Amino acid sequence: MLVEQARAGQPRAVARLISLVEDASPSLREVMAALAPHTGQAYVVGLTGPPGVGKSTSTSALVSAYRAVGKRVGVLAVDPSSPFSGGALLGDRIRMQEHATDTGVFIRSMASRGHLGGLAWATPQALRVLDAAGCDVILVETVGVGQSEIEVASAADTTVVLMAPGMGDGIQAAKAGILEIGDVYVVNKADRDGAQTTARELNHMLSLGPSRGPESWRPPILKTVASRGEGLDEVVEALEKHRAWMAANGTLDLRRRRRVRAEIEAIALAELRSRMGDVAEGRRADGLADRILAGTLDPYAAADELIDGLAQG
Repeated sequence: MLVEQARAGQPRAVARLISLVEDASPSLREVMAALAPHTGQAYVVGLTGPPGVGKSTSTSALVSAYRAVGKRVGVLAVDPSSPFSGGALLGDRIRMQEHATDTGVFIRSMASRGHLGGLAWATPQALRVLDAAGCDVILVETVGVGQSEIEVASAADTTVVLMAPGMGDGIQAAKAGILEIGDVYVVNKADRDGAQTTARELNHMLSLGPSRGPESWRPPILKTVASRGEGLDEVVEALEKHRAWMAANGTLDLRRRRRVRAEIEAIALAELRSRMGDVAEGRRADGLADRILAGTLDPYAAADELIDGLAQG
């Protein structure tokens, strides 16, 4: 029933399904099995960049641009976690209020819960929920903690890297991380002094990367003033061009296959960790530890025995 309601676009049902994902509910396997036939249609766009570049404002402006052409939009805004409750510190109630009453937009804040890389661990399954709920475009906004936010590139079809002028050595600090993953680069707050310089530095840094063939994608560098909605049509156009380029040469299928493989691996590792925890709490792990302390066993051999014990049930 819940899956059927989400497929019908009921926001409360979508929200409850994502909550099941975040809480790792025992019913999640059944839910994912029901959603599976209805996924694979949404275009996933990741937005990342250093703090202060206007990611939330840009995300909101992109929602408006896509809604203007009739697209149904989902937003996953990943926030830092509360050290007390584990929940998101910000939250969708104070984000993008102009879209709050639009039935064609679903916005959800997700807590990172200590997961590194700028995303929440539950992001892949949450994307499946929004995909099955009929979203044409899903925007994934990362936490905003700096150059470690490169995981979004593996979760998205297209990655947008946002920068802004007046951030000192922000580009220099970010070049080892997020400036290597972008498909589209955006200099936001372009009405400020230094926007042209920032764009020029971005272009120079990209030119230092691997040489590209004539058929390769050349990431555009665009300028926006997201708070006024300026330049967003050009960003949407660039995103659609990148999507078409990927579809034409097979890159889109390749990226999505890699994404699913990573999702499978993450689920399998989580299950193994759970089983390992059960074993580690028992006498077997205590016995192995005692043998290591006595010098009759080394840690690698102990790990092999532990894995063999898992395989035997």
